[in-house]
Amino acid sequence: MSMLSIKTSERLNGIGEYYFSSKLREIDALNNVGHAVINLGIGSPDLPPHPEVINVLREESLKTNVHAYQNYKGSPILRKAMSEWYKNWYSVDLDPETEILPMMGSKEGIMHICMTYLNEGDEVLLPNPGYPTYRSAVKLAGGTCKDYMLEEINNWMPDFEALEKQDLAKVKLMWVNYPHMPTGTLPTIELFEQLVAFGKKHNILICHDNPYSFILNDSPMSLLQVKGAKDVVIELNSLSKAQNMAGWRVGMLCGAKERINEVLGFKSNMDSGMFLPVQFAAAKAMQLGKDWYEKLNVIYRERRIEVFELLDLLQCKYDKSQSGMFVWASIPKEYSDGFALSDEILSLTKVFITPGGIFGTAGNNYVRISLCANIEKFKSAKARILDTKKAREI
Repeated sequence: MSMLSIKTSERLNGIGEYYFSSKLREIDALNNVGHAVINLGIGSPDLPPHPEVINVLREESLKTNVHAYQNYKGSPILRKAMSEWYKNWYSVDLDPETEILPMMGSKEGIMHICMTYLNEGDEVLLPNPGYPTYRSAVKLAGGTCKDYMLEEINNWMPDFEALEKQDLAKVKLMWVNYPHMPTGTLPTIELFEQLVAFGKKHNILICHDNPYSFILNDSPMSLLQVKGAKDVVIELNSLSKAQNMAGWRVGMLCGAKERINEVLGFKSNMDSGMFLPVQFAAAKAMQLGKDWYEKLNVIYRERRIEVFELLDLLQCKYDKSQSGMFVWASIPKEYSDGFALSDEILSLTKVFITPGGIFGTAGNNYVRISLCANIEKFKSAKARILDTKKAREI
């Protein structure tokens, strides 16, 4: 019996498999033949959620009336917790009934936003370097990617003078992400005010992806803090990072009632809402106090010191003030790009670090190391690299 010959849709042309999906298979293959690869690439928190959050999930799951399809807009309890969280930490007022839409992770939200607003021919401003999913989602939705370059000399912030010189007539959305991934750049209120003004001037919806605001940052900010931001901004947030709930898939979209209803029109055709006990547990997670975030950041600061030392061994340069759960660093000049350095380290030491080029051409001369590994792994990685350096010097 012969296999059917079926072509995939044209929307998949040029998309390709997500880099980490294919790289993890390569790492698995190395592990299967006896190499214990130390993976310092992906930002998946290795720490557990708060015990009280897990207890809520356990207790609620035992109930007999929580296993049905759920409300497309999420539980009122979860939306209320999200609203209070935004008020407590960002000083942003959000109506839990109309201005919040729970998501199965913010990655889902990126796709939903693009599918809701983009038609063929619509252009989208994308950060370079930036999260690769922005580009994939735009292409899948039929839009056209239009990069805006971020450079170290400009502290990885948009060059608004350069943007103003471009033809923006077809631009419908602009993706922004501060604290920025992969560079760890923190936002300023001046940057956020410029973004709101830029969106209003050019009738562009500013889409802010904000999952890293609590990691190694004592002053969380939301783009919605800016006066009049709801007129032109929608913001995604997530419990994946600061609440250690990446696999739980809980995120949120925040913005004006009109925007929430528009995205809901698409989302409601794609899922039936997340498991209710997960929503109740997420609500509990959003009630955690300052001590939770402080204890989390103590751990990440200790790990970051280890990463700085590892990067010193590789003769990479980095900014010690960057935030988030990664460290971004420029590579030595003898390497053609970050891929070359990453491949060499993996080949010689069986330590994987992320090449910056996967985030766009502006990241070609950089690498990124995740803080989502315990101290022992970082020490082992340093030892492997140091042993290799010594062996090559003999």
